[in-house]
Amino acid sequence: MNEPKNEPCWSAVIGAVEVRFGDGVLDRLGAAARELGGRRALLVTDGGIVAAGHAERARSSLLAAGLEVAVFDAVAENPTTEHVAAGVETARAAGADLLVGLGGGSAMDCAKGINFLLSNGGRMEDYWGHGKASRPMLPAIGVPTTAGTGSEAQRYALISQADSHVKMACGDPKARFATVLLDPELLASLPRRVAAATAIDAVAHAVESYVTTRRNPISQLYAREAWRLLEGACERFLADRGDRAAGADMLLGAHLAGAAIEASMLGIAHSCANPLTARFGLTHGVAVGLMLPHVVRFNGAVAAPLYGELARAAGLNGEAPDDAERLARRLDELRARAGLPARLGECGVAAGALPALAGEAAGQWTAQFNPRPVTAADLERLYAAAL
Repeated sequence: MNEPKNEPCWSAVIGAVEVRFGDGVLDRLGAAARELGGRRALLVTDGGIVAAGHAERARSSLLAAGLEVAVFDAVAENPTTEHVAAGVETARAAGADLLVGLGGGSAMDCAKGINFLLSNGGRMEDYWGHGKASRPMLPAIGVPTTAGTGSEAQRYALISQADSHVKMACGDPKARFATVLLDPELLASLPRRVAAATAIDAVAHAVESYVTTRRNPISQLYAREAWRLLEGACERFLADRGDRAAGADMLLGAHLAGAAIEASMLGIAHSCANPLTARFGLTHGVAVGLMLPHVVRFNGAVAAPLYGELARAAGLNGEAPDDAERLARRLDELRARAGLPARLGECGVAAGALPALAGEAAGQWTAQFNPRPVTAADLERLYAAAL
């Protein structure tokens, strides 16, 4: 049995979610589950988390607190309706009354998807959009093992249709995790490629949420602090995942960026990324990181002052002609330091695919929140700039 450690741990309510942060806080999972009234937990995770030993630590903590535990570890990257359906079967067989999402965004999104169907019935398509769950949902706990998606801070589950691979954003306030455990120790086992893609995704969340049309003082407070933490720690963390201080800044920064998304949504870097994932299998963080600098340059016509605030928060100087270009160059640098592709052509995307990609990107829900109005023709030019 893993006893809770004595390292400093703090808790706070961030965006209506209780957050507990500190080295070894995963070992307090069982106590958190008991506080929520759980008796039979479904642990939603993936094979990599099982191999790293994190799932067993989580299971042991839950068992030590007197809960029965069923494990669903068949989550894959970009979870589909099929993954959710399989998880619901496991949950029903176990009589689960509490869910735990342990892993990256895929595991946590899948846990939220399972919660929708287990509590309210129907299909995931029934919850595409916002506020469509009419019944209460089960209490749930989110435990991120990457510094990336910020899914643990959000009410939305991103679930792909199994046949079309179209991503459905299914959101409801009741789908939020009641408690989130942020344990920097869990980041040490991340493969570099996963750490790189998720880190750049978190950076993109901070930058995009800061300038959306739905931005507000609270969302910008979260996003600005997220950017400051992420930009300052990203290179150190990628060089050494065992750097606990860098990992702590990354994990907290990613969570704050997720809280910013919850309050203000995202923009067209994510609109452009989703079709690249669906059509060409690009990892989400790779796609977002490739498109983001071009989007910043495009948005500079209306958002340059806001980008200047982020540039100054990071102490960026240089010979760039304006604030948007200064920020875009730093984003290019972070992507390069992460070892991610610089051009779409490197990822197998040809010019002939751009019109269809642009059409799909224009229909993505995040496009409506971009600070500069955008057309399919604009998006095709952005893809061309990244080609």
